[in-house]
Amino acid sequence: MSETILYVGTFTGHRPNGRGKSEGIYVYRLDNASGKMTPLQTVNTINPSFVALAPDGRNLYAVNAVPEIDGHPGGAVSAFAVDPADGMLQPLNRQSAHGAGPCHVSVDRTGRCVLTACYGGGSIAALPRLADGSLAPAVTAIQHVGGARVVADRQDTPHAHSINLDPSQRFALVCDLGLDEVLIYRLDASEARLVPNEHQPAAKLPAGSGPRHLAFHPSGAYAYVINELGSTMTSFAYNAERGTLTELQTISTLPAGFAGENACADVHVHPNGRFLYGSNRFHDSIVIYAIDERSGKLSLIGHESTRGKTPRNFMIDSSGTLMLVANQDSDDIFAFRIDPDSGRITLLDKVAEVPTPVCLVRA
Repeated sequence: MSETILYVGTFTGHRPNGRGKSEGIYVYRLDNASGKMTPLQTVNTINPSFVALAPDGRNLYAVNAVPEIDGHPGGAVSAFAVDPADGMLQPLNRQSAHGAGPCHVSVDRTGRCVLTACYGGGSIAALPRLADGSLAPAVTAIQHVGGARVVADRQDTPHAHSINLDPSQRFALVCDLGLDEVLIYRLDASEARLVPNEHQPAAKLPAGSGPRHLAFHPSGAYAYVINELGSTMTSFAYNAERGTLTELQTISTLPAGFAGENACADVHVHPNGRFLYGSNRFHDSIVIYAIDERSGKLSLIGHESTRGKTPRNFMIDSSGTLMLVANQDSDDIFAFRIDPDSGRITLLDKVAEVPTPVCLVRA
């Protein structure tokens, strides 16, 4: 397929730097060869900082960091219908996320359940997906408790930052920046129910790490967690039967000798399973690692500038040859060509200017 649809999530709040304010979700036609983006639609919705497509492609779901929803404090999750002809969106409904500052959303492979993580609330929720793609009220809402073993900045309370399903879809793994833990839940998607994993309720990370996002290796044998506060990447061996993590390695995301401010954001494994990528905000780079497929451990290949400020989310297309990077604070998206043999990336072009782009999802 030479073209597909790309959805861009943004922040819609006040821009103190005087730049243009985002209106919500931006829909583009994406040329898969060049990365060129052609605007199709703008959908007004508040702070859709993370979006996710249903497996059947019929619906898109977005978090909304709003002060309250239907008279109750906290954020929301919105549902949209996707037009099969052109990919454009039509609002369906929204439900409470049962926590403040929802920042991540995912959909199970059967399409029966939508999961969200709330940074401000330190909580997670599971909502049933109805036949028309709209959302029913949450069946499960879990509040994390406690704080990190060694309290660092922003670690005095829980901050759930992402919720990802393992390849079997039996377990949901939650990166909590405040707890320095990946919490592990058993999922019953048909009932939208989450319960702590009896074999391992949580995997601890090095103190002060601040785990943010997680990506599985295509083999399912390994998981990689990017740590926002520590500017590190942690490799885990994953036991799919028991839903357990065993730490293998934690290494820096930054070049040797770098002493400036940084905060990590996103992480993705190349489709061929040989390379891992992570985004460094403030260093403004993508870190590139080689993956030893026998051990799951990482070795540094290098870094590539994102050509903009504060790269947050990025995406790799299914062919493994195109990467798009969203630079939040320079309001732009750049395309890079991936060499699937070396793992290195090279600049193609700036392909879009979008206010505060923070999430990229390809249909």
